[in-house]
Amino acid sequence: MRVNALFGLTRAASGIEHFDDLMERAVSLAPEHHLVSIEDVGAFAAFLVSDGAKSITGGIHYVDGGYHIVA
Repeated sequence: MRVNALFGLTRAASGIEHFDDLMERAVSLAPEHHLVSIEDVGAFAAFLVSDGAKSITGGIHYVDGGYHIVA
């Protein structure tokens, strides 16, 4: 299952005019050129609760295929 969650647009917003064009543009601009999946978000959440993240004390962490660096 794919979750279209790049730059805050989800399928819940699919009533927006030209929604699919917006999603295609987001994919083309994101450095990784794909939409984020629920598995991507889950993998990051699993990392945050692992010992590997024990020294992370805060911050903003994006799971967006790099879109935040070009937007």
